[in-house]
Amino acid sequence: ESVGDLMIRNIQLNHSGKYMCTVQTTLEILSAVADIIVRGPPGPPEDVRVEHISSSTSQLSWKPGPDNNSPIQIFTIQTRTAFSLGWQAASTVPEILNGKTYNATVVGLSPWVEYEFRVVAGNSIGIGEPSKPSELLRTKASVPVVAPTNINGGGGSRSELVITWESIPEELQNGEGFGYIVMFRPVGSTTWTKERVVSVESSRFIYRNESIIPLSPFEVKFFRFHYESVFTYCIFISSLYVLDRLLCCCLPVLFRKYSVIYASVSFSYPSCWETMTCLFFILNDQVLYWTDDSKESMIGKIRVSGNVTVKNITGLKANTVYFASVRAYNTAGTGPSSAPVNVTTKKSPPSQPPANIAWKLTNSKLCLNWEHVKTMENESEVLGYKILYRQNRQSKTYILETNNTSAELLVPFEEDYLIEIRTVSDGGDGSSSEEIRIPKMSSLSSRGIQVLEPSIHFLSIVLVTFYCFAIQSLI
Repeated sequence: ESVGDLMIRNIQLNHSGKYMCTVQTTLEILSAVADIIVRGPPGPPEDVRVEHISSSTSQLSWKPGPDNNSPIQIFTIQTRTAFSLGWQAASTVPEILNGKTYNATVVGLSPWVEYEFRVVAGNSIGIGEPSKPSELLRTKASVPVVAPTNINGGGGSRSELVITWESIPEELQNGEGFGYIVMFRPVGSTTWTKERVVSVESSRFIYRNESIIPLSPFEVKFFRFHYESVFTYCIFISSLYVLDRLLCCCLPVLFRKYSVIYASVSFSYPSCWETMTCLFFILNDQVLYWTDDSKESMIGKIRVSGNVTVKNITGLKANTVYFASVRAYNTAGTGPSSAPVNVTTKKSPPSQPPANIAWKLTNSKLCLNWEHVKTMENESEVLGYKILYRQNRQSKTYILETNNTSAELLVPFEEDYLIEIRTVSDGGDGSSSEEIRIPKMSSLSSRGIQVLEPSIHFLSIVLVTFYCFAIQSLI
């Protein structure tokens, strides 16, 4: 009626067309017409086809979709394989044959890989929807161009030659029937032994022969191939050794330190090993330990890795005779054990804590007294005592050691202190006493008043002091 405009919200391409506005009075009718053009990104291209495919290129053809009232300015070809995470833009060499059909050559493809292609069009408005994917096709096979990496070897069991490598992924194998060729010979020999490894996932080859001399070096050549060609590139490795079981043993172990529940053992290799090849093939050592108790059939075994020649054995029983020996081993087997040595673990620490602890505070000096702890027959003798004191449970703990049953500490006036006492023995620290709280008594301590425990003495002193203060105030 009185409104003089028309608003079209969420306009679509199908809103394009002729719009006529009419005004009507009792005398006449007048009209005006306007053409409305709605522009948008191009529609998806159609009929995408692979015209030709080689080992590294593919020729595509397609027909453009609707331009949606804005001329198409660009076409982008995208590729996807089973190994890719999604669609990716491809490198192309465009060729326009005519106005209806377009051609382009996709370059930089990998041989013997299945590809599918799609085309996306764009104009000044934006990028349109992609076309439907083309037929899934595999590129042609080609000579392998990627070499295996991390080729190494050695180790293995007795009379085994082990060769390892990092396998080539499927998208880089370049052909069907992919595999590896391994050639090897003892150093000094003129005859090569050739073996094929046909499994594409393989990354290890083991050659077993009882006639191989232990610790002998080998020379190795490495090839890769598939049915259509053998790649002549080879990798040459020298001095891959065939291992033997270690025939020499460690020197006798020595117990360096020992307590109630652990013992520290040390060992070394004979001096002749420094010139023996087998020293370089020791993978680990084993520390074996046991008791002479016939009721126990379990033998403890600890692995020692690297160049470690000292090892702690934990979880032992107190006052028990233990035996230990060491043996070296590699992938070819375990060597002989060293001569065993023995040690007797110490008795357990005292189980009874210090008792009847009394304390006296004079100025900033704290005097402590307690009873001597008597031990049982199966416990270590008391050598001394540790006094542990701190301001609170989160603060740093200080330690004072003494051989007596009394001690003196200097403590600040304005701080509470937590104190506990424990025994010290050959078998370790014993049980701690109950925690004692020493309250701050600066107002009383400054007048030379002694504060004693048990609490009855402490209470009587406070009452007497309060009574004296009350009399003085009345006077």
